Amino acid sequence: MIDNRAYGLNKQATQLVEHLCNRRFGIGADGLIYLQDKAGYDFEMVYFNSDGRESTMCGNGGRCLIQFARQMGIITTHCRFMAIDGEHDGKILNNGRVSLKMMDVKAIQNMNGEYVLNTGSPHYVRFANYIDKMDVIADAKAIRYSDIFSAEGINVNFVEKKSDREIFVRTYERGVENETLSCGTGVVAASLAFAAKNGQTINEISVQTLGGNLQVTFEADGKGFKNIYLIGPAEMVFEGTVEIDL
Repeated sequence: MIDNRAYGLNKQATQLVEHLCNRRFGIGADGLIYLQDKAGYDFEMVYFNSDGRESTMCGNGGRCLIQFARQMGIITTHCRFMAIDGEHDGKILNNGRVSLKMMDVKAIQNMNGEYVLNTGSPHYVRFANYIDKMDVIADAKAIRYSDIFSAEGINVNFVEKKSDREIFVRTYERGVENETLSCGTGVVAASLAFAAKNGQTINEISVQTLGGNLQVTFEADGKGFKNIYLIGPAEMVFEGTVEIDL
């Protein structure tokens, strides 16, 4: 994450972002986020995948940016910020976890028991058993690079039911072109698909990912969902400086 309020790095700095995200020659990351000024809001979030291209919404990145903003004194416990998919409200809870309000989901496409929906980023959801033993990368690439999705790309989620209110999710992210340890918009997509599959009778789901545990709450709204919140921890693990040529 970069506090871009003073530097003025632009969205076209593709090579710079790709270099910084490179795990061998840069800092190393699945993606990069600018925090910058936005009139009428506490800040703006600009998210890039590790390939250097500006991407769609990153849920876990949004939660982390809220924590980042508090650490810099921009906010205290509540905020409203702008991202590529619109306005978001955020809150740091009393237990230190970060709650991020996601965009409403108007509809979910059911493709023979597999689901496609947009939670700020496009996601494909497939339910399966024993996903801890799956070759997620190979199976996800077959979907992501299929004729239907290859042009724009799609994030692919494999979901295993653990109980009536708990699921385990593994996600392959476009732009990173690899499995990531946790994907916020993917966790939300998996939770909503799970609710849709079970008749929208639940409004809160606990989610296990390889990177940790998250919670998703929501309300059914016709064929879609509203008041969707992604909740989980966000902790700073490193800060530093890097010299770049502008």
